[in-house]
Amino acid sequence: MKTLTQQSKQLSKQLADRLGDLLESNTIALNEVTIEVSTKNLIEVAEILKSDADLAFAQLTDLCGVDYSTYGMTEWATEDASSEGFSRAVDGTIPLNGSWEKPRFASVIHLLSYEHNCRLRLRSFVDEDEPIIPSLVDVWAAANWYERESFDLYGILYSGHPDLRRILTDYGFVGHPFRKDFPLIGNVEMRYDATERKCVYEPVSIEPRITTPRVIRDDLRYSQHPRSQAGGSPDKSQEEAEK
Repeated sequence: MKTLTQQSKQLSKQLADRLGDLLESNTIALNEVTIEVSTKNLIEVAEILKSDADLAFAQLTDLCGVDYSTYGMTEWATEDASSEGFSRAVDGTIPLNGSWEKPRFASVIHLLSYEHNCRLRLRSFVDEDEPIIPSLVDVWAAANWYERESFDLYGILYSGHPDLRRILTDYGFVGHPFRKDFPLIGNVEMRYDATERKCVYEPVSIEPRITTPRVIRDDLRYSQHPRSQAGGSPDKSQEEAEK
């Protein structure tokens, strides 16, 4: 029986041999294979992945949009936390650290091969100014509602989709709430007006703020204490004995 590592390496080689120049990237991380293809080659690659007997990815298990605009960035320097607090919580103008060189948006597809008992991640990046990508509904019918969700939350347009409408937000909703530049508190809040007998939208009444992060301590100062495993706190006698 093959290990996950052996299976991943074999799958990666099969994909390289079968798809060749259609692939932009073919990587293995944590025993998972991820391939990247351009939007113009997406349908051709999808049809090969499904119909090729050595691959046979008959099932699309998930599809989602991703916004990489703040990928690798963080607002909190948790490793350098001190009693003086976190500077970004005080001054929101401090820039985030990190960089991303690829396009901002991507459509990520997860596939399953029942016949070969293996999984594959397929990713295709889209242009930020015109985030359009071919729909996979004609290849895997299960992509239908997933693509609607990706359109609703990220604003990625799936050309050829039979019914590309919002699926989670209101039909009159403005914006795409999973984009990184969309405010966490939203732009409007909704309530039911008994006088007008309908839902009305009003400006958000709360102020945005940066929440307090979890502080990471690598020294395990608490987990190594004799009573920490039981969830209790040491008594004074123990503390004095340790001193």
